[in-house]
Amino acid sequence: MNFDAIDTKLIELLQEDCKQTNKALSGKLNLSITAVYERIKKLENNGVIDSYVALIKKEAIEKSFVAFCHIKLSKHTQEYVVSFEKDVAKLEEVLECFHISGDYDYLLKVLVKDMEAFREFMVEKLTTINHIGSTHSMFMINEVKHTTAISV
Repeated sequence: MNFDAIDTKLIELLQEDCKQTNKALSGKLNLSITAVYERIKKLENNGVIDSYVALIKKEAIEKSFVAFCHIKLSKHTQEYVVSFEKDVAKLEEVLECFHISGDYDYLLKVLVKDMEAFREFMVEKLTTINHIGSTHSMFMINEVKHTTAISV
């Protein structure tokens, strides 16, 4: 899909605050409310806008311990890959999971309350998944940059 300057600005505004009314957006874009509505619907229908969410502060829900886990599978068969991905997708502590290249096969972003909760997650959940050969974990010291906005 090709974006004109208005589409680009609209996407930027929605990523800043998707709860803005079409009236507010129309004022910022110098468009009618109907035109804004139609552009948003076009972005939704073409799969550009995937969903609308509320972003929660980790500290407010006492889950500010962030760990990154490298996972190496014991074998690289299709069965092991599919099985691991299915099982890891069920873990609520895992915010993101990436199949990566390099020394490890997967990178997980894990969010829990504290180190004790992370140990519990590792022992009772992650290491019970079949086909994991090894893990390597790192912990966040400080969040330097965090954004969900994608530049268009």
